[in-house]
Amino acid sequence: MARKAVVKMGNLKLATPSDAILDIDKSYTELLMLIQDMKDTMDEEGGIGIAAPQIGCNKRVIIFGFEDSPRYPQEKSIPFTVLINPSMKILAPDIVDGWEGCLSVPGLRGLVPRYNHIEYKGYDLHGNTITRIVDGFHARVFQHEYDHLEGVLYPRRIKDLRFFGFEDELMNNLEP
Repeated sequence: MARKAVVKMGNLKLATPSDAILDIDKSYTELLMLIQDMKDTMDEEGGIGIAAPQIGCNKRVIIFGFEDSPRYPQEKSIPFTVLINPSMKILAPDIVDGWEGCLSVPGLRGLVPRYNHIEYKGYDLHGNTITRIVDGFHARVFQHEYDHLEGVLYPRRIKDLRFFGFEDELMNNLEP
């Protein structure tokens, strides 16, 4: 397949809630191509997750996962996951701040509050249900990608804009 250009902050596609996939079987070929384009783009850009709106397709599809990541070297691996029509349930009220970046907001990072313990559900490409209970960074990654499907970019979640800026400036001047 082919790498797609990443849609950047400012494009209205990123501020628009995505449409559900109504029939995975009927959409299989289209979904297969979309997911391959998303994976190629994520890999080429060095990302650990990507949502369909980030390549200009407002459908409820996300992918994420990595073995090791130069951007997040201290984090444990997350299994590669494809989720169609995902949903989320908050399992505990505790919220943790963590640094986030985004392929659609290149060169910038921000300190973002996220729920630490969640359950997510969705479907794989074959229509099988995936349900996982996760916490920590895995929960953060899911919530970041899920936000894209709702038309939300992480800068909207930042509580203190002193902790939002260019990666090199932040990492040289602030404790993570």
